[in-house]
Amino acid sequence: MIPKEWLKKIHLIELRTLKLVENLMAGRYHSVFKGRGIDFDEVRPYVAGDDVRRIDWNVTARTGIPYVKKYVEEREMTVFFLIDASASGDIGSVYWSKREIMAEVAAVLAFSAIANNDKVGMLMFTDRLERYIPPAKGKSHALGIISVILTHVCKSKMTDISRAIVSLNHALSRRAVIFIFSDFLDKDYERELRVLAKKHDVIAVPVIDPIEESLPSVGWLTFEDAETGEVLEINTRDVRTRNIFMQTAQTRIDQVRQILRKSNVDSIEIRINQPYINALNRFFETRYHRLNP
Repeated sequence: MIPKEWLKKIHLIELRTLKLVENLMAGRYHSVFKGRGIDFDEVRPYVAGDDVRRIDWNVTARTGIPYVKKYVEEREMTVFFLIDASASGDIGSVYWSKREIMAEVAAVLAFSAIANNDKVGMLMFTDRLERYIPPAKGKSHALGIISVILTHVCKSKMTDISRAIVSLNHALSRRAVIFIFSDFLDKDYERELRVLAKKHDVIAVPVIDPIEESLPSVGWLTFEDAETGEVLEINTRDVRTRNIFMQTAQTRIDQVRQILRKSNVDSIEIRINQPYINALNRFFETRYHRLNP
């Protein structure tokens, strides 16, 4: 049974994201995500200007009239969310936690997919496989996915992106659009990511908390690693300490960006203290112009 406060949050996410999809996203989604290919539809009489390579010679010979093959885009796709549910995602230094922002961005993408008659599925992971929802259509199915992202109680706190990618690659037999939601606080997943991207259209969604990039000058703070439990005390008034922290954070972010580029994976960087719609808009505009030069 889902607690009332979560039901209210799910309902608010539904209202906000459906409005965004209706006003902004549905057309953009269709323009940058293509179906699996082109399917034969029917034959029709040849008209001047038709590509002669499309002439159906069997029908033409049988009827004595030139006919050409007509094709249509096989539009239906599978959209899949790979959701990092490790303990670091439950932390948030502002109104949102990382997991909550993951759920809302996933809702926008899920409702866009449903509006285009695509299937949506999800695999939630830590250092094990936490929850699998097979691809299906419909708004209620999409809401079920969002509900699970928000409310699932995980069996582990740790992260293993590599294991999740391998499992998903085995689970999906046909090409899919895969969104990987994570803070990417992990290592040794590059090879598996490259393999996944060769078979599927993969988009990473790094979710960043501002406290991970810079420290406020407020004196001594105690930090506990949400996954390992390691405790560290830092004097945030020390300028050198803050600079080292900031440089280390920037290096880590740059390393993730480099891994994604080398793996031929697009990305949508989400910061939980900034409107995510701006990041989505940049992604769709960039991809549209790349596909339609």
